Amino acid sequence: MDLFTINNVWMMICTALVFFMHLGFAFLEIGLTRQKNTINILFKNMFIITVGLLLYCLVGFNLMYPGFESGDWGILGSAGIGLDSPLTEAGSLDLAYNEGYTYWTDFLFQGMFAATAATIVSGAVAERMKIGPFMIFTIIYVGFIYPIAGSWKWGGGFLQTLETPFYDFAGSTLVHSVGGWAALVAVCLLGSRIGKFKDGKLQAIPGHNIPIATAGVIILWLGWFGFNGGSVLSANPELTSLTLVTTCLAAAAGGVGAAIASVAKFKNLDLTMFLNGILGGLVAITAGADQMSPTDAIIIGAIAGVIIVFAVSLIDRLKLDDPVGAIAVHLVCGIYGTLAVGVFGNLAGGTQFLSQLIGVVSYAAFSFVSAFLILFIMKKTIGIRVSEQEELQGLDKHEHGMSAYSDFRMNEH
Repeated sequence: MDLFTINNVWMMICTALVFFMHLGFAFLEIGLTRQKNTINILFKNMFIITVGLLLYCLVGFNLMYPGFESGDWGILGSAGIGLDSPLTEAGSLDLAYNEGYTYWTDFLFQGMFAATAATIVSGAVAERMKIGPFMIFTIIYVGFIYPIAGSWKWGGGFLQTLETPFYDFAGSTLVHSVGGWAALVAVCLLGSRIGKFKDGKLQAIPGHNIPIATAGVIILWLGWFGFNGGSVLSANPELTSLTLVTTCLAAAAGGVGAAIASVAKFKNLDLTMFLNGILGGLVAITAGADQMSPTDAIIIGAIAGVIIVFAVSLIDRLKLDDPVGAIAVHLVCGIYGTLAVGVFGNLAGGTQFLSQLIGVVSYAAFSFVSAFLILFIMKKTIGIRVSEQEELQGLDKHEHGMSAYSDFRMNEH
């Protein structure tokens, strides 16, 4: 088997692993929310995958990889509509489109990333957002906003052409923070769930299936082998092995760091904090997984785990209701992990840190403003939040006319 085939097969395996992550997201979200909203969450996740892939085929892929030319601003461009396979001068399919994989593999791998940004928002707005506005938001954000943002770095845009290029190996900012900023905007505009804050005091709303949430995190951890491992863009033995090692060590350190911080702050071993600590470590290492030593990865992950505990606490104090901790995991740890590239590993240095900061600020401004405009316009026109009765009785009944469990008894609390 030739090297090109080996590289391409590895990329396809990684594509399958990233696809499998969507099951992890679904399990995590339904596990940390109430059973009366399970169908709603599952429907949103399936909608994101299906429509996300179609949109990425029609417009997103070409927006993300527009082929910026010298002298372009490197902000917005497009290579056309739909997939148009590259051809050789003889007119046959150019299988050597890239030294590591085919054009088709490239599209499918990147398409799996695209849907993740909206999935992050899905968890943050769980249990109170209308399904229609969420679908509209997904179409615009996944179809247009995410690929434009991605083009600034991965498509050869202005962040890639800085004197010291912005670095984001697998998407701590390009994927996770882009989704995290949208989640923050959505949570602010939606408001908290009924009963989350009473007389100004935080009230816990327990998830209905913590074992399923735990399974979701394990699936996501497994999927990250494809998320980060595939971002090497080849089956290079040294780089893929190192990337998988740093990814795993950061996840493990994130879980342990969050568990220790939870005991110190809350005097208990909170499993949900442990789980989100693992995810925080994964998100944080994603920006520089190929540039870190194992020791660097452990430090980055451990700090991310501690950050998770204090970020969740801060979000609660600000009276922002994020049922699954998406903002702390994907936004806060995404920003931290991106900046950590300038502090730890092979690229550490003042100029690199400045480039990382420029990237973080650029994506923050674009993602926040875009998400705000989309959601605010819908809030003022068609509305984005369900009625009080619908929220109390569950979105499954009112949005879908069905329940996830045959023995489910309606509970308004």
